Amino acid sequence: MLEVQDLAVSYRDNWALRGVSFSLQPGQVTSLLGPNGAGKSTLVKAMLGLIPLAQGAVKFRSQSLKRQLRRVAYVPQRSHIDWDYPITVHRVVMMGRTVHTKWFREPSRQSQELVKDALERVGMSKYRDRQIGELSGGQQQRVFLARALAQQADLLFFDEPFAGVDKKTEEVVFDIFSELKSQNKVILVISHDLGETLENYDQFLLLNQQLIAAGSKADVLTAENLTKAYGKKLNLVIA
Repeated sequence: MLEVQDLAVSYRDNWALRGVSFSLQPGQVTSLLGPNGAGKSTLVKAMLGLIPLAQGAVKFRSQSLKRQLRRVAYVPQRSHIDWDYPITVHRVVMMGRTVHTKWFREPSRQSQELVKDALERVGMSKYRDRQIGELSGGQQQRVFLARALAQQADLLFFDEPFAGVDKKTEEVVFDIFSELKSQNKVILVISHDLGETLENYDQFLLLNQQLIAAGSKADVLTAENLTKAYGKKLNLVIA
């Protein structure tokens, strides 16, 4: 289990997040929802130790997550990646094996096979020698999904993986999420989508600087909770 306990983040004496506590179970895909500026990306970065905590703790299997980052795969927003950097698709995915092979060492046969398999699983094998910047947005997202797969991580964090992608890529990503669920991985996905894709998630976190609700779709995405989060009534039909 991944446990977040009373997490808080402060910028220049202003609280970006405060009193956030929840747990994530293996074998589930969790959607982290909330309006722009709610602190969703900040929450994930704080969990991974990329920004400092004002208070709180993050634990995986009762141990500090910060000491287990080799077990984590993190895919940031596409807008935060330098797509002009001259690197091939194969090399991007191989970077997922760096923690296992170390810098400046030749990748092992196992790493080579894992990278090959990851590219095949996301349908990007034929692009292995293409420069990453030459790909479409959906293709780029699939490459970074392949890098996460190659890491063989136990915890996977995705920051808006469906922004600007095509329908085919969306289907590929959700298919991979299903595979990862069957392997008992912990999967957290930041998303803005309040539409049909909600059916692909097992539980939800609704955030706006504080955690408004956590749990099933029916329990979290109520009219009252959505109004608290977004500050207005949303027309959302919960099946």
